[in-house]
This record gives sequence, structure tokens and C-alpha cells, in this order.
Amino acid sequence: MTTTKTAVVTGANKGIGREIARRLATMGFKVWLGARDTQRGMTAERELRAEGLDVQWLALDVTQDDSVAAAAKSVVAETPRLDVLVNNAGIAINYELPPSEQHLADIRATYEVNVFGPIRVTQAFLPLLLAAPAARIVMVSSSTGSIGRALDPATANHAVNLLGYGSSKTALNAVTVAFARDLATQGIKVNAAAPGYTATDLNGYKGHRTVQQAAEIVIHLATLDADGPNAGYFNDDGPLPW
Repeated sequence: MTTTKTAVVTGANKGIGREIARRLATMGFKVWLGARDTQRGMTAERELRAEGLDVQWLALDVTQDDSVAAAAKSVVAETPRLDVLVNNAGIAINYELPPSEQHLADIRATYEVNVFGPIRVTQAFLPLLLAAPAARIVMVSSSTGSIGRALDPATANHAVNLLGYGSSKTALNAVTVAFARDLATQGIKVNAAAPGYTATDLNGYKGHRTVQQAAEIVIHLATLDADGPNAGYFNDDGPLPW
């Protein structure tokens, strides 16, 4: 039986997800790089393996039941447990349009990835997570999901009003709490991370933070000790208001 710690990171072929996977692998984890695009997934695997890291591309489309089930089956065939699951995959479609102009189809598509995807993936990988002695689940959220910050003129989020993307992250925060309450007695900690406004293709590289900076809070929550928090929502500065 393997003693190497294991992790699955969704949306890991680029951006923050790729950096999270890289960081976990440098810490000794065997990491599966969840990605729906075959070419990008294999390229990320090849590049990270060239750094001497134990990573493997995992075909995974978080919006498709069959894809997620097949991905979980593939991981089960290689390891008896999963120590870390990072639900990082996310999208933002026409996110800068005012709420009165956002298209319902775009909002539905956003929720399919940002909300239903993490639910689908977490449920599929739960048997492996329960087999680990102290599994950690991290939901990659956003400070735009904080209703408290949206209503506080003293925060940067007060000037932002993203109906589809922001509300999907608010919903993901609620999903985080629900799973955390459900799994707490079984030794699994579930928390939400807000990486900050990071330069990725999701925002056309307009963010002011690097993927290295963004990955910090995720890595922290993915490697919590037994006395670490559960059912929390954090950025680099600490807890965020819901």
C-alpha cells in the first residue's frame, strides 16, 4: 500500500490550478492534474514531470457525470486513498456586464462549472477521501462571493457587482459549509479559499496577483494540521465575512 500522499486538482492544466498542483507535488504529493482538454493536460503533465515532479494528467470535465465518474475510477485503480481534493476549475462568462444585462444562459453555464462541478467531483471522490486518515478539501472561491464585503464600502469588492460569477462563488461558499458539516465527524476538513485578483486568462490577465501568490492560501488549507479550521472562508489575511 502506498504511503505517498495523493491529491487531485481540477482545472490544473493552467493558471492557479497548475501552480497549486506544482506546489503540492514539490511537497511530495502524487498529483493528478484534472483537465478536460487532452492536449493542455498532457502538456502540463510533461512540463511538470520535466521538473522531476510526480504528476499525471487526469481526463476530467467537471460538468459531465460520466467524465467525473471515469476520473474517480481511474484514480481508484492507482491509489487506495486521496488526501487532498482541490476544486479549482472555474469559469467567468461575460462577467463584467451589469446584472441587468447578463444572459441567463451564461449564468447557468457558470453555475454548472463553479457550483455543480465541485459538488459532482466531491461526491465522486468521497470514498477515496474517506479512506485517507485526514483528508482535506479546498473549494477555490473568490472574495467576490462575500456578501459582507459586497455591502461594505470600505472594501474593494464594494465597487464590483458580478451577478453570475460572484453569486456562483457565494453558492460555492454555502456548498463548502454543507460538506464541512457533513464530513467533520469523519476527519475531513473542508474550507473555501479566496486567491485574490490574479492574472489568469479568466480575467484576461488583468489581475494584479501572481499565480504563486494565489496558490498560497490554497496550499495552506490543503495541508492543515488536525487543529486547523473547518467550514471557513479565507484569503491571505485570514477569515473573510460570508
